[in-house]
Amino acid sequence: MAAHPIVTGGLCHWFGEGEARKQALFDIDLEIEAGKLTVLVGASGSGKTTLLTLIGCLRRVQTGSVRLLGTELAGAEEGLLIACRRRLGFIFQAHNLHDSLTAMQNVRMGLDVHGRAAAENWQEAARHILTLLGLEDRLEYLPGNLSGGQKQRVAIARALVGNPDIVFADEPTAALDKASAMNAVDLLKRLGAERGTTTLMVTHDSKILDRADRIITMDDGRITGDSG
Repeated sequence: MAAHPIVTGGLCHWFGEGEARKQALFDIDLEIEAGKLTVLVGASGSGKTTLLTLIGCLRRVQTGSVRLLGTELAGAEEGLLIACRRRLGFIFQAHNLHDSLTAMQNVRMGLDVHGRAAAENWQEAARHILTLLGLEDRLEYLPGNLSGGQKQRVAIARALVGNPDIVFADEPTAALDKASAMNAVDLLKRLGAERGTTTLMVTHDSKILDRADRIITMDDGRITGDSG
């Protein structure tokens, strides 16, 4: 993997049309190092999630450049964006689990995007990642029988089971108690050290900031602080 799997240059973004058009990001220049846990912090509305979704191929780049794993996203065709997304894992504050599927089956969905070969040994892979997150006794539970924190840990397992190159996480620990939050973040750190997985995380969770390799502060669509 490249030394900097995420590189942005002059990245700007707007929402709305006409007189209602408002700029959300202003000339964001970033290089994110491979295998590290980088955290975006700042007040609500500062542009953190907008930046995360642009880099993660979930929004179209309007102005500027985003190079993700060596691929330029600005002006990229949908097929290329889909191919990029298959190398990514996403964790959101809303767990978005399928109510009719067990924890194991929900995690399997994280492998389905990688094709038939990746899904062949799905049971072993799903059981392993759920066990790492402390859910070995909840493998066959439906979401309706899980607590909010347990559902979020299943969602984290779903994002990680396919061994993505990059994990994008938006408030992933908001529903977790301190011990579960630390366990999840430590797992992301371990994946970075052992597999080179890069994590870009948006959080307001102060208890995990000391685990970050780098903290980037945003305010009104601009980067105002960078520990790296």
